[in-house]
Amino acid sequence: MNYETTIDANSAHELNTFSGADAATPSSRRKWVFGAVAVVLLVVGTWWAMKGGSAAGDDADTASQAQVVSVIVPGQTTIAAAINVSGTIAARRQMPVGVAGEGGQVIQVLVDAGDWVRAGQVLAVIDREVQTQQIASQSANVAVADADARLAQANLDRALKLVAKGFISKADIDRLTATRDAAVARVRVARAGLGELGARAARLNIVAPAAGLVLTRAVEPGQVVSSGSGVLFSLARDGEMELQARLSESDMGRLAIGSIAEVTPVGTTRVLTGQVWQLSPTIDQQSRQGIARIALGYDAALRPGGFANAALRSGTVIAPLLPESAILSDEKGTYVFVVGPDNKVQRREVKTGEVSEKGISVIQGISGTEKIVLRAGGFLNTGDLVQPVPMQNQTDAAQPVPAKPVQAK
Repeated sequence: MNYETTIDANSAHELNTFSGADAATPSSRRKWVFGAVAVVLLVVGTWWAMKGGSAAGDDADTASQAQVVSVIVPGQTTIAAAINVSGTIAARRQMPVGVAGEGGQVIQVLVDAGDWVRAGQVLAVIDREVQTQQIASQSANVAVADADARLAQANLDRALKLVAKGFISKADIDRLTATRDAAVARVRVARAGLGELGARAARLNIVAPAAGLVLTRAVEPGQVVSSGSGVLFSLARDGEMELQARLSESDMGRLAIGSIAEVTPVGTTRVLTGQVWQLSPTIDQQSRQGIARIALGYDAALRPGGFANAALRSGTVIAPLLPESAILSDEKGTYVFVVGPDNKVQRREVKTGEVSEKGISVIQGISGTEKIVLRAGGFLNTGDLVQPVPMQNQTDAAQPVPAKPVQAK
């Protein structure tokens, strides 16, 4: 057999076989394309499902790790506005007492600081030996003048009986009448002199001008005093005291006569109630302050010259009231953390007002309808996700709520 012929026949057979396979290629290609697309879609769907599940898991994990914080919606509260001030305690009407007469050596002091005295009560006695002798002498002069007046009257009476008989002339009657009148006048002069000496002697007693409390005593027995010796005693009339509080010009405008004040003397826990009885009509040009004088009744805790703190009521204000723990401050100012609808906290600048035992009023920055973080604000930053726990009232807010620890992934 020819080798070349054999090769050609085999080649032709193989060619025919290959040509038959190629006739079926378009259908097979379509099947392979559809299969590949299905595989790709299956892979993409699986990847997407896995990614979505992972994202949901991450969100759930993030939410579970959010810090638990207590929040409150404060609303609006009617708050009694108050002005906190401090000032000096003094006698409302202080009465200085000194020597009103000639003076002399003090022989007796009858009261001491802290004693109560009545009007006209003798506080101290000055030696009056010389005045006593002058009074005795003038008393004798009064007696002499009185005797002369009686004699003159008797002479006139006898003369009047002799006028009808013609023994005494009309001129003699006139002379005797004038003598009697002069004698009576000398009696009045002598008695006036005696009264003057008695008044001078009485002024040697240092007396209380009105009832009150003795605040100071600056005289001792044996001391020589005169009208130039200054104040020997200082009294508070009726024991009434006052607090002289210095206020800013704006605060002075918020007060009125009769405003109630709660006064606490320094060093005590006593709270005394008083009221403003006088507001300074002028403002100091240097300090821009005025003085409010708060009237107080006597109390042993009030010592003139000491200091006291006072809370002056100046009307009411309607504003949100927050506990002290909810209000934070830094170099930028005062602020609170507000929880938004997405449970993320946002910093809110506020302006505070009155401070009381119930809390701090916020007069600017919030309306009272927001959710305010009560505590742990110092550990939060703007945008942090939290789990808010509402508080029903201020009593609940006062109870500590521990923060949920962050769980490790």
